Amino acid sequence: MITDVLRARLAGFEEEYRTTEARLADPEVVADRARYVELSRRYRELGPIVATTASWRAAVDDLEAARELLTSADGDDRELLRSEVADGEADVERLEEELRLLLLPRDPNDDRDVIVEIRGAEGGEEANLFARDLFEMYRAWAARHGWTFEVLSSSPSELGGFDQVTFRVAGDGVWSRLKFEAGPHRVQRVPVTESQGRVHTSSATVVVLPEADEVEVEIDPSDLQVDVFRSSGPGGQSVNTTDSAVRITHLPTGVVVSMQDEKSQLQNRAKALRVLRARLLQAEQERQAAEASGARRAQIGGGGRSEKIRTYNAKENRVTDHRIGLTLHQLDRVLAGDLDAVSDALLADERARRLAEG
Repeated sequence: MITDVLRARLAGFEEEYRTTEARLADPEVVADRARYVELSRRYRELGPIVATTASWRAAVDDLEAARELLTSADGDDRELLRSEVADGEADVERLEEELRLLLLPRDPNDDRDVIVEIRGAEGGEEANLFARDLFEMYRAWAARHGWTFEVLSSSPSELGGFDQVTFRVAGDGVWSRLKFEAGPHRVQRVPVTESQGRVHTSSATVVVLPEADEVEVEIDPSDLQVDVFRSSGPGGQSVNTTDSAVRITHLPTGVVVSMQDEKSQLQNRAKALRVLRARLLQAEQERQAAEASGARRAQIGGGGRSEKIRTYNAKENRVTDHRIGLTLHQLDRVLAGDLDAVSDALLADERARRLAEG
């Protein structure tokens, strides 16, 4: 039930929404790019709250009208109105739950794009091939949602997998969904290198970083050690005759980022700085949450076969997410980028837990 205190909060949000809408039409605000972007973000945040509040008020009015009519109705009209009252009560309850969820504190990264790092872990070359499968899965998933997908860095392995690949995903809702992909992923299948048809278990780690703006994470150039070298391909052979690859070390934290995919040293440096900012932002958020490096460790684990957030079993065409106990016999569809069934379940679980903790 919506309390008087909550009603007052909702009224305050409606007033802020109207005020923000008016300010966005002010020429002075439009001319101030930073202020305009900030107000636009707030306007988008308030939109769902205001729309759901309007729907809730309309549902409450309809319910009260149906109850009033029920008191004086008889015969068939009474049965019909009883049904309308029951439907109205369900609508009001559903909208009140939506409002409680909308009013919970937002994840500070919800509006951010993300940088994803995938590495082959245990399992040798099969782990690297699995890392590529995960990469292709996320690329297909991004295409389904209309998200922008940009490869920042990759280190191909000898059989066409990835020792490591880093990419950026941009678009509405990317953090809210991709954040659940962070952690060790385990695959059980017959490797292409297996001659006797035995099933092997391998793993790859996925790290998901919120992307940081330059103004959010200022980096002092004197804190950077920049090394340049020649790009290399599978097996370490040189694929470039110029020193275009860049390795940046952030001296205060020891964070190291390398980029070599571009032929231009400047382009590789720019990409490396983007990844570095993302890592530094995540480290700062962890520090503020008193989690230090534990959160990132929780994401990647040790990469061991026994540590996993999800298992992909080829023989049974099965995907199991161990965090919520979800099992789907749709491995082929999931690896083809149809990941929404898993993602929706994880979102629903998170919302239920947040409402319970309220």
